[in-house]
Amino acid sequence: MTLAFRRRADLLNPLFFFVVVVSLFPIGVTLDLAKLALMAPGILWVSALLASLLSLDLMFRNDFDDGTLEQMLLAAVPPQLLVLCKIISHWLVTGLPLTVLSPVLSVMLALPAKAVPVLMLSLLLGTLSLSLIGSVGAALTVGLRKGGLLLTILIMPILVPVLIFGTSTVQAMATDQPWQGYLALLGAFTAGAFALTPWLTVAALNVTVGD
Repeated sequence: MTLAFRRRADLLNPLFFFVVVVSLFPIGVTLDLAKLALMAPGILWVSALLASLLSLDLMFRNDFDDGTLEQMLLAAVPPQLLVLCKIISHWLVTGLPLTVLSPVLSVMLALPAKAVPVLMLSLLLGTLSLSLIGSVGAALTVGLRKGGLLLTILIMPILVPVLIFGTSTVQAMATDQPWQGYLALLGAFTAGAFALTPWLTVAALNVTVGD
């Protein structure tokens, strides 16, 4: 967390991107509040995921450049634990701020107030999934100078279920439909990612550092 806060510009970029993208929809698409309310869950979710992607490439980049990453893999502490700490730190400085900011932007999109708590809960799970799954892609591309685009291509197909479940949860709540099932599926997906990705990320880092 200390290292992350030393690069404050990298922390603010996802938040600025999130605000700008969401703000452009009322201007460029429609000013009809009814239509905006229908599109709000998808707009907020897609914008939040894209904003989180901006910082994924930096998760292991600086550690790789200065040799710290190799020392982490050789340390007496299980590397899976260190990787999990990196993932949680990334989520705390990206996913959590985006989630906290989402209620303010939801007002701009006329999202019903009753759906805002569900939006925040779904984003908490969804952005954590992004950090977990993105860590595997970040580990695979950390040795590339311009791996950001490749990272996005690698993990975006895996994030489609997260986007579908998250958007469906908020949309169902906003339209008075059953939403608990979608949230349960999103939670199950996040739990599975939490169990598997530290091991997969360490394996990917061993391949990358070994090369």
